[in-house]
Amino acid sequence: MRTQNSVAKDYYAILGVRRDAAADDIKRAYRKLARLYHPDVNPDPAAAEKFKDINAAYEVLSDPKKREIVDLGGDPLAPTGGGPGPGGPFVGFQDIMDAFFGTAGARGPRPRTRPGADAILRLDLDLQETAFGVEAPITVDTAVACNTCAGAGTAAGTHVAACEACGGRGEVQSVQRTFLGQVVSARPCAACGGHGTVIPHPCPTCGGDGRVRTRRTLTVKIPAGVEDGMRIRLAQQGEVGPGGGPPGDLYVEIHERPHDVYSRKNDDLHCRVTVPMTAAALGTRLTIKTLDGEEALDVRAGTQPGATLRIRGKGVPHLRGAGRGDLFVHLDVRTPTKLDAGQEHLLREFAKSRGEEVAELSKQGGFFSRMRDAFNGHA
Repeated sequence: MRTQNSVAKDYYAILGVRRDAAADDIKRAYRKLARLYHPDVNPDPAAAEKFKDINAAYEVLSDPKKREIVDLGGDPLAPTGGGPGPGGPFVGFQDIMDAFFGTAGARGPRPRTRPGADAILRLDLDLQETAFGVEAPITVDTAVACNTCAGAGTAAGTHVAACEACGGRGEVQSVQRTFLGQVVSARPCAACGGHGTVIPHPCPTCGGDGRVRTRRTLTVKIPAGVEDGMRIRLAQQGEVGPGGGPPGDLYVEIHERPHDVYSRKNDDLHCRVTVPMTAAALGTRLTIKTLDGEEALDVRAGTQPGATLRIRGKGVPHLRGAGRGDLFVHLDVRTPTKLDAGQEHLLREFAKSRGEEVAELSKQGGFFSRMRDAFNGHA
């Protein structure tokens, strides 16, 4: 069975006023009718119903938002809708969701002055700079407040004006009938962008935005011990907001350049040093160039390949707290690849004295060469 919604009441006709009647005319019409149909004055039962309609009409027409709904063809007092809106009898699902979850109802104009966005800048530094800190100049391209209009966005001697399309509310409302009943939806005014005001004469410098882009130079203080990928925050050095709003923050992201000698792991430094086989066997003293200068390092006799020596307190200073990391020296023992006859003789004598027999590889071939010849039938 088909149900039909009731027709929206003509509240203007109830009070006997024109649709463009002023607020004072509506009030005078209400008082005049109330004196005629008030139950204390008129005992007729029909007068009581008439008085209810008069009160309802005044409640609606004295409220600008409810009156706007009436002007759009709706009934703000109807529980399930009183008439089709300008969009026809059917509306989209998104319009219904907007009405129920956020865009319906008055939200007020959107301010022209809003906070600015944060900005980020990459800064490349050497290991020496990240280890001990540095004051580095940086160049930033950001939006700053327009000096011509001081962020107002208007030309000299002019001001913003109320938007005629939305009456300064920053939004426009529409009434539509859905399967859920009457839905009143509000959307930002397209004429003013939801601000409720327009700029008739924009600033010639910024075009009404209240800000311009410029390049400026700052000095950022890098603390000792920062690591690759860390960010340093410079408060209120980011983008100035629209309408000259407060600026956001500037974040300086640290990128540490690779070092020719050292690799870094947290606050510790690592390097590799090659020492001759004889030096590893007999022991020696190395001169290591650290971040602070040269440092003597003793290599004990009998040091094995892959050994790691540690120099305490010669790494990177701790970012938080006192002290520094350590320097780790990884030793690569180098075996000689070419020996002359005398050197080879001495080395064999050394091996013989230690009871370490070394098989000699002759030009004719050794054991594996003889095995190959035996398989080939030349034995």
